[in-house]
Amino acid sequence: MADKRDYYEVLGVNKNATENEIKRAYRKVAKKYHPDMNPGDKNAEEKFKEASEAYEVLSDPDKRARYDQFGHAAFEQGGGGAGGFGGFDFGSGDMGDIFGDIFGDFFGGGSRSNARRNGPRQGANLRAAVRITFDEAIRGVDKELEITLKEKCNTCGGSGAKPGTSPETCSKCNGTGQVVYTQQSMFGMVRNVQPCPDCNGTGQVIRYKCADCSGTGYIKVRKKIKVPIPAGIDNGQSVRIREKGEPGINGGPRGDLLVNVNVSRHPKFQRQEYDIFSTEPITFAQAALGATIKIDTVDGPMDYTIKPGTQTDTKIRLKNKGVPSLRNKNLRGNHFVTLVVQVPERMTEAQKEALRRFQEAMGEVPPAQTDASGAAKTEPEKHEKHEKHERKGFFGGKKKK
Repeated sequence: MADKRDYYEVLGVNKNATENEIKRAYRKVAKKYHPDMNPGDKNAEEKFKEASEAYEVLSDPDKRARYDQFGHAAFEQGGGGAGGFGGFDFGSGDMGDIFGDIFGDFFGGGSRSNARRNGPRQGANLRAAVRITFDEAIRGVDKELEITLKEKCNTCGGSGAKPGTSPETCSKCNGTGQVVYTQQSMFGMVRNVQPCPDCNGTGQVIRYKCADCSGTGYIKVRKKIKVPIPAGIDNGQSVRIREKGEPGINGGPRGDLLVNVNVSRHPKFQRQEYDIFSTEPITFAQAALGATIKIDTVDGPMDYTIKPGTQTDTKIRLKNKGVPSLRNKNLRGNHFVTLVVQVPERMTEAQKEALRRFQEAMGEVPPAQTDASGAAKTEPEKHEKHEKHERKGFFGGKKKK
């Protein structure tokens, strides 16, 4: 046994370590070097075996006392039972509890999980969807959904058994809801705990089933559910309706109904979190001279005064005109408006003439020439005079015949 490391050194504890300290140390080492955590690593497998052997001795007061007195020689002739890793029973006693904490039910420790699996559990959640308008998302709205729910069967009272009979204790698992399979492996005898296939983990079987619910204890009914949509909800968010989901298991509470909200797009407004964005057209005259215009908001049209000389793409902020906060309806985002100067696509002659005079006043074009009467000459007259000069050769060209 001279080649064996000191058991205390293997677990990383001193010789005065308490039972709990030894157990915690072994749990840490076993989890680190377990073959399932290190597949194919022979070195980790050896360290795992070494730690398990050390714990098997140090966790037993009698074996620990002999080891402290004689060292590894105390077990050379098989007196201590720690000569080989394959003899450990991971499915029983303290060793099973440790591996149950680390790796679940594979190595045992099923007594604690049995209570969880066979105890009351909340039912599964149901999901549904509802579509609302942009304005409804801003203000909030109540919607009504018609969904299929499972309700307790009135005939059997939810037991699933035919009237006059009762569910019976499962003979395969004796009411525990679990069955234990023991098998030999490279680590010795191991236990695998699984839900009972006969009762599906409930611990009870129904020999004579209720005709109305087919032994499930529930019947399906169509119900109308009121869904309050809060103001400020965004597209893709959900509303939770408590205890409107699937029935609980073994007396547990019902699950919840999760309603996904789809918000339709608005033709003018766009939303980003709690802020709203839009564009507002203004005329050139309004931008140049200033004016009071109407701006559409989610609260309706409002007056806004723009300054003279406002440029296109000017952005303004309407404070507290955005989306209400879900957490505090008194808090709202802002509405950002981009002012866009629109150029008219069609104009009357009078409008064109007024625009030409504006160009002259701004110095963009030279003043129009006048005829003998003092009236401004029109563009066709100018072109006609130009053609006459060209035919007479005033521009250095040949006369046109």
